[in-house]
Amino acid sequence: MTKKQLYIETTSVVISIIFIILGYIFQAIPSSESWLVALLFGLSFLIGGFAKAKEGILATIENKSLNVEILMILAALGAFIVGDYSEGAILILIFSISGVLESYATSKSEKELTGLLKLAPETALLLKNDEEIEVEVSKLSVGDQVIVKVGQQIPVDGKIIKGSTSLNQAAITGEFVPVSRSVGEEVFAGSLNIESTIIVETMKDPKDSVVQKIIDFVSDAQENKTKSQSFIDKFEKYYVYIVILLAIIFMLVPPAFGWWSWAYAFNRGIIVLVVGSPCALVASITPAMLSALSNGARHRILIKGGTPLEKIIGLKAVVMDKTGTITTGVPRVVRIETIDSIDRNHTLSILYTLEKQSDHPLAKAIADHLAHEIDLLEIDTNEISGRGMESNVNDKSWQVGRFDHTVHPSLQEKLDRCNTLGHSNVPIILDGEMVGFVALMDTIREDAVEVVKALKVMNIEPVLLTGDHKYTAYSIAKEVGIEKFEADCFPEDKVERIKSLQKDLGKVMMIGDGINDAPALAIADVSVAMGTGMDVSLETADIIFMNDRLENLPKIINLAKRTRRITLQNIIFSTSVIAILMITNVLGLIELPTGVIAHETSTILVILNSLRLLMK
Repeated sequence: MTKKQLYIETTSVVISIIFIILGYIFQAIPSSESWLVALLFGLSFLIGGFAKAKEGILATIENKSLNVEILMILAALGAFIVGDYSEGAILILIFSISGVLESYATSKSEKELTGLLKLAPETALLLKNDEEIEVEVSKLSVGDQVIVKVGQQIPVDGKIIKGSTSLNQAAITGEFVPVSRSVGEEVFAGSLNIESTIIVETMKDPKDSVVQKIIDFVSDAQENKTKSQSFIDKFEKYYVYIVILLAIIFMLVPPAFGWWSWAYAFNRGIIVLVVGSPCALVASITPAMLSALSNGARHRILIKGGTPLEKIIGLKAVVMDKTGTITTGVPRVVRIETIDSIDRNHTLSILYTLEKQSDHPLAKAIADHLAHEIDLLEIDTNEISGRGMESNVNDKSWQVGRFDHTVHPSLQEKLDRCNTLGHSNVPIILDGEMVGFVALMDTIREDAVEVVKALKVMNIEPVLLTGDHKYTAYSIAKEVGIEKFEADCFPEDKVERIKSLQKDLGKVMMIGDGINDAPALAIADVSVAMGTGMDVSLETADIIFMNDRLENLPKIINLAKRTRRITLQNIIFSTSVIAILMITNVLGLIELPTGVIAHETSTILVILNSLRLLMK
């Protein structure tokens, strides 16, 4: 639904209203020609009903079955035949207004969903033979080098091979705080370069980039129908014929037995077409789902269609990975221990100098921790792949990392205590003996404790599954308030645990961010990926938290409950109105104008009720 289409539909409704007003004015003038009144209402009918008539005819041809649009057109034509020109015009007008409201919901959903990200640029500056060549991003291949200047968006997923800069990754994560990126670090398509020119090597085919996957998800989210929507569509297909059959019976049977006159029977049949139409019922679910998708997108939650929202209802457990989900995945230094017999400041200077040269996440955390209090030394360093950093200082061998060593007796108790607390410990080794260590711990997300509390209030069991050892798992679980946890889990173990929970408790949601979470995400009833996760997790998940915030979890559960509550309200209300109007028609207690207003107003009320999901 484009802005232009919505504008055309709205303009048609406004013009239709003008002709109806003119029709009533001329109808009130005794000297007015009847044909002029009929013409004005007829023009209102044609202009106001054109869009819906076109939609209904095309859908009828495509699906080879009648639909609610055709039913309403037949009802309006019937009103014109019996001389109720104003009722026919008003019927189409209100039906068109409900269509505009539904189009608004669609347009709003599209706007919010596509607003999740600023699309990556269509062209890129390819660096080839020391020349800049502007090419289409779709023409780039893995290994190509592109130049990204200040103020430009990064066109591909890749890594920086020259230069360093600050990036605004709001298009991907929703966070507007710039992040620093330098040589060797990964960058995402759609990120905005805000500091200095860099050269990026393409690591993925552009069609497989994170930003492109999200664009595809947005498209699929709007087209995927829930089971309820599919049922309503099937119901509409058959129900339309039932209403037409009932209308024909009303028109033919009573006068055939002399119960009603032919004119009265025809009028009652037309009323059946009006009040029996499932307009409100058909509009009970789709606008609500689109509004819910739009609401989620506004909070930077990408929901892949309405089905995940339906699946959330009745959730019994939420399984959470540790790193990147309950924790930020960014380690912080908790404490640094050294033995008393060595110079602590000198030891920390060596530690800082060694770790400053490493790209390992733990080394980076240590270097960042020491950066403002320790100076670098001018010493030669050497990185041993898979082990750590080493250097020879004054004929003494210093090593930081996973090297063979003994533990100085005065450190053993402190080391054991840190292990019990779940810390990751990096040894500082002098001539083969550990003379100190750095204790690090993953940072708990600020909102993790509140999220766990919220789940418990909803009677949903929070469960922690992690590949870390039991001490770390216990420490994290205790800090955030999770009673049920399991450690040392491989990907296949997580799958088995989820199956077990499904058997024992019922519906299970899995939330994670790593490639090792993908099998568990696939087996869960509802799967959620944190926005900074691996591509495979994003592709497997039903819901993606684009802003990487765990606090979205209770929000999405509450949104699903609100959506279910509103759709049930819509269905009960719409079916009740149809039933009441049909009964009053049989008893002869309702006339066409009242039937038109009551029925079409119910449709508008249902859509307005659905649009409440756009709020909060």
